[in-house]
Amino acid sequence: MSLVKFRKNRRPWFDGEISNWLNTNDFFTDDFFGRGGDLPAMNVKENEANFEIELAVPGFSKKDIEVSLENDILHISAEKSLEDEENKEDYTRREFSYNSFDRRLQIPKNVNRDQEVKASYKNGVLKLQLSKMEPSKAIPKKLIDIEEV
Repeated sequence: MSLVKFRKNRRPWFDGEISNWLNTNDFFTDDFFGRGGDLPAMNVKENEANFEIELAVPGFSKKDIEVSLENDILHISAEKSLEDEENKEDYTRREFSYNSFDRRLQIPKNVNRDQEVKASYKNGVLKLQLSKMEPSKAIPKKLIDIEEV
């Protein structure tokens, strides 16, 4: 087996400005591009009645994870005790670690803050459900006739 020297800056184009270029300043923004790859992968689905967020958090138990909503920020964090790390073997290479993460998301204005966020955890996937406010009735499109002069 050969070992390759690790280059820490493998993605120099992610200098913090790419998030603006990709127009990720919308809702559910966070500083993914500004941080390292230590954040859990996330999926966001928007339905008519709610937003569904899934985070891949393998290696954590339900008691390790904390979810809170304050102002317009959804805060998801987890910390695992280092007791398990003390029993580590002599690894030649170690790429995964389940120590901790901290992720903050700005939620959209149409999330109903009076409703509780529903959370469930199964098989290493944390699922959150944020209800939307009552949708406003869409104003029907009105066609305007154009006169020939």
